[in-house]
Amino acid sequence: MASQSQTMSIPNDNARPARRPRPPRPNYRQIHRFPLPISVHPLPPLIPHNPLSIVTIVLSYLTYFISPAQQDVYSAYFDSATSSVHVTDEKTMRALWEMGFFGKGSLSRSEPSWLEREKKRRGLLGGKTSEEHTSQRRTERRELKLERARMEKKAIEERLKAEAAARESGATPADPNSVPDGATNGTATEKFSLKKAREARQLESQRSVEQDAEKDALDASPGRRKSIGKTVRFSPVVQEKQFLADSSVLHLPEVVVDEPKAEEELSLKNEEHLQLSNEEAFFLVYGLGALQVFDHQQNAVIPATSLLSLLRRHSYHPPRETSSGLEPDDTFITSYVVYHHFRSLGWIVRSGVKFGVDHLLYNRGPVFSHAEFATVVIPSYDHPYWSETEERRERAASKQARSWWWLHCVNRVQAQVKKSLVVCYVEIPPPSSTEEDIGALLSRYRVREMVIKRWVPNRSRD
Repeated sequence: MASQSQTMSIPNDNARPARRPRPPRPNYRQIHRFPLPISVHPLPPLIPHNPLSIVTIVLSYLTYFISPAQQDVYSAYFDSATSSVHVTDEKTMRALWEMGFFGKGSLSRSEPSWLEREKKRRGLLGGKTSEEHTSQRRTERRELKLERARMEKKAIEERLKAEAAARESGATPADPNSVPDGATNGTATEKFSLKKAREARQLESQRSVEQDAEKDALDASPGRRKSIGKTVRFSPVVQEKQFLADSSVLHLPEVVVDEPKAEEELSLKNEEHLQLSNEEAFFLVYGLGALQVFDHQQNAVIPATSLLSLLRRHSYHPPRETSSGLEPDDTFITSYVVYHHFRSLGWIVRSGVKFGVDHLLYNRGPVFSHAEFATVVIPSYDHPYWSETEERRERAASKQARSWWWLHCVNRVQAQVKKSLVVCYVEIPPPSSTEEDIGALLSRYRVREMVIKRWVPNRSRD
């Protein structure tokens, strides 16, 4: 005779609180599915033992030559006052950001999202922007760190009280392993993880909710009179304001003002533009052919050759005149060689000024993960031309001189933000008097990479 086993669930008071569901994130895989703002026509695979594959390839070529796809060419303008390139068209802004993460919003941290944030502030748009999500995460993490510090301080005080009581009673102190859950065997520091701090904070919030419910139940009892509150709602955007009943307070009637959202949304204009770095602008013009830069004063398209000379002259401060010569080691050409080098290898290259470096290298983009590498550009003068005279040797030494203090500071910052420092040496060629095209000019430069990691004695000990 088969016996049936019965199980009984016992409530656990130490059960972990349920996690709050995260808000849905945008589908970044679909938004940033194109790595560059260019049209690509992949050919079908060639299978040698299948003659039909050759027919499909021939049909693909014929289709491309008969009705070629239109390549979108976007527009921007060069501002000589700020020595930068700007994009004001909203369609171009979204296209350049979504296909390759080019540029930076003039009123945003990275992605041009000022319009969405302004609509959200005025109550015209639901949801949250990426910057609001980032700010919320930072606020929560800061509060959890404060909660963790409070728990550590509380554990230390309890332990000191226990040791003092043990000394007064003459008994042996308690076992160090019997410290409250989450504390370590240290006398000066008690370690708690952010996860435990989050759980303690959620439990405390649940207790406060239960206490509020009990208080409301007591206030609603027949022997008590609950304080009457008046809610005045001025607009859907403004938060509710409570006015307690008092003899000196005038009770205002409920006022509801519904602003015309449709008219306000139409009158709201996007005051943000996309600011491209000079390296990004020239790569889009010369490397991809997806951008044309207009002169802000003459309103004419600047050719790629003239744009290169213009950007090189504006890399000096103050900008040089057209008649003056250009040095082969100016700031723009050395920085662009490194930018073009890593972009050609498939990296997403962004500015690294906030970390004290020249560039940041992303594997897929800033919305997917943090930057893995940080690059520093240093010119190298290995060509015999730069060592022929004493003046050239002194000039080369002053250009590439870096102190050990500088290297230590930069490397320490990158180690703190969990990035690997890559030193890029750009070999500077001798100046040329002949006119060269852009391809021949860039082919004279060479890039050497060297990864530097911070040496930590505790981790590198034998």
